[in-house]
Amino acid sequence: MATVEELMQRNLLGVFNERDAARRREAIAAVYAEDVLFQDPEGLVRGRDQIDAKVSALLDGAPDFAFRPTAMVRVSGDLGVLSWGFGPAGGAPVVTGTDIGLVEDGRIVRLHTLLDSGAS
Repeated sequence: MATVEELMQRNLLGVFNERDAARRREAIAAVYAEDVLFQDPEGLVRGRDQIDAKVSALLDGAPDFAFRPTAMVRVSGDLGVLSWGFGPAGGAPVVTGTDIGLVEDGRIVRLHTLLDSGAS
């Protein structure tokens, strides 16, 4: 069973940073509960398919951008926190934020994203 730290890292790098749809779907199945709830400033989506659609649209809209962690994952029991930057590969981030994930039975069941900068 994956640890909270591993799930948070895979959420960022294996899901939100993965441009290959098949590999992203594999990661989504491994990382999230089937009825996962994801909320960010744009709204709320529920379920793996809706997360996949959201990530696909985000990455399609920023073809040269990449996510990268800006700090180590912090863990408190079943809660994981990971700060990140999103911007041109090799360049400064255009947006920074923090993901907060609640884990149950080895999967993320709730994920919240808070934006720090670059948000409109």
